[in-house]
Amino acid sequence: MFPTVREVLALDPVRHGAPRLVAGEAGLDRPVRWVHVTEVPDIAPLLGGGELVLTTGIGLPADDAGLRVFIGELADVGVSGLVVELGRRYVSGVPRVMAAAAERRGLPLVELRRATPFVRITEAVHALIVDAQLTELRATEEIHQRFTELSVEGAGPGEVVRQAAELSGCPVVLENLSRQVLAYDPAGESAELLLDCWEQHSRRIRPAGRTAYDGDNGWLVTTVGARGQDWGRLLLRWPGGGDLSAGRRVFGPDGEGGAPVGVVAPPVVPPTRLTILVERAASTLALGRLIRRDAEGLERQIHRTLLTALLDHSLPVDEVALRARALGVVLDRRHLVGVVIRHRGDEPAGEGGPAPEAAHPDPGAGGPQAGPVRLRDLTEAVGQALREAKLTGLTSPVDDQAVGVLLALPEPAAEERSLAAFATTLRRLRPDAPAGPDGPTRPDSHLRLGGSARSEGQVRPGGPVHGDGAARSNGRTNGVARPAGGGLLIAAGSGVPGLREARRSLIEARQIADAARRDRRDLPVFRLPHVGLAGLLHLLRDEPRLQTFVERELGALLTHDAQHPREQLLGTLRAYLEQGRNKSAAAGAAHLSRPAFYERLARIRRVLDVDLDSVEACLSLHVALLALDAIRTS
Repeated sequence: MFPTVREVLALDPVRHGAPRLVAGEAGLDRPVRWVHVTEVPDIAPLLGGGELVLTTGIGLPADDAGLRVFIGELADVGVSGLVVELGRRYVSGVPRVMAAAAERRGLPLVELRRATPFVRITEAVHALIVDAQLTELRATEEIHQRFTELSVEGAGPGEVVRQAAELSGCPVVLENLSRQVLAYDPAGESAELLLDCWEQHSRRIRPAGRTAYDGDNGWLVTTVGARGQDWGRLLLRWPGGGDLSAGRRVFGPDGEGGAPVGVVAPPVVPPTRLTILVERAASTLALGRLIRRDAEGLERQIHRTLLTALLDHSLPVDEVALRARALGVVLDRRHLVGVVIRHRGDEPAGEGGPAPEAAHPDPGAGGPQAGPVRLRDLTEAVGQALREAKLTGLTSPVDDQAVGVLLALPEPAAEERSLAAFATTLRRLRPDAPAGPDGPTRPDSHLRLGGSARSEGQVRPGGPVHGDGAARSNGRTNGVARPAGGGLLIAAGSGVPGLREARRSLIEARQIADAARRDRRDLPVFRLPHVGLAGLLHLLRDEPRLQTFVERELGALLTHDAQHPREQLLGTLRAYLEQGRNKSAAAGAAHLSRPAFYERLARIRRVLDVDLDSVEACLSLHVALLALDAIRTS
């Protein structure tokens, strides 16, 4: 944004004065924030840093000690350079002690060997600064306009990230609270290098604030969230100004008179426009998450209108019952059961937050229209199954992959019998078991790419490799199980006695269907008791509060493992908890000697500051581990 000392020396008004650099060449790339003319020696307290000081020297101290103090004070306040016009105080050149002090402090010291009106220099430099500020203002205006348009259009995370990378020219990554990549754009760089071991790398990026720059790692970071609920981070890689030679020198014990022992670069921060950019992009992402858009609009079928009304309370319950009765579906004084049907291989649509998208299409998807066509066919099959099983109810898609049914039964005793008849009929009508081959999950992969290719550069990381380096399944497959009974999954919520409780049954059925995708059992109908704690955590895997719980319980250990890749303590903790806190059995399971295992447990105690002999503490850690598995394999 500001010109450097080197650029100022190249201006015509300065060149007219025949400038000569006598000290501080290392600081020529310092930015010049303003130009200040002075003839008094105690000017430093009135400066704010970044000024180029012009003087004729007539008011400077006559003694060597005074000149050293003058140069030292200017360097301490952070001025960009000192320009001295010869002729009035100094004729042939500035004093050697002055040049030596400036060289020690890395402060550019320039002589003007020809008389030059200072006003021309200040006008030229200030014109450059104003032009730079105007350019920055225009860039900021473009940022605001671009992201306002994205907000109005309801752009997805992939498009927001792509625009941020395009405007900045830097790689941009959107991650959730568990350090999983939701979307990214490498800005022309290698995506593989950008995302390689991302979780470990991300945990090393620790900005000091909601929006801050981590200079050690070269990432500008801002938190993404709204209404007090943070759900991710947006990161922009800005490595800084490269090899900045505008450093300040560090002296030995003799102070300014001692020999310099090194140069410390001044704090480098990204341009203001980049900070504005990431914050506006984060606001657009947060706003997009709050807005739910219904793609079908007025074209929705009446059944979908009524089911949606039950789920989002958009219509009074009595009106839903009235409209349903007009369709021939009596919901009053009926035992109601919510049912959700989906293909096992589909990613769940989810209820909270932006769904991570894939960089490549599903091999079995058959093109961008295959998903809607398959959903339409499934909807028709569900309706036909209801008719053949002589059941009544509302039925329609409830998201992009699932069909919902609200069964209306005459009495609670008919629940199990009716569900079994419906499941049998539906599977007879849809013998096409698997919807397609499993996605490209590999045992050695740290990213799993699957789902629909709606935006290039969006991934759902996860996969079988855990933080302890061991591929774990915990009784589940890393891909989607394909039981012999077919590719459909039928889940039912708890039966309710009236329409006012129907929403609970429908939501429960959808959650059970999402959780049961990884269950290898071939059950006719999945119910709530079938999914257990692992299923519950799977349902909550995208919930920021669960991710925050995992970070609170295991964050310090995950950070330790990221910083010490040869000593993975997470695997040690996992073995200890899975063996019921039996240290001998856990040491054997971890293939460690007992002394080595005990030493690792002691380190875990120190890192987490937790009592591993406490049942309550270990229970909390075990739940956090299960939640971490659910998040990483989602």
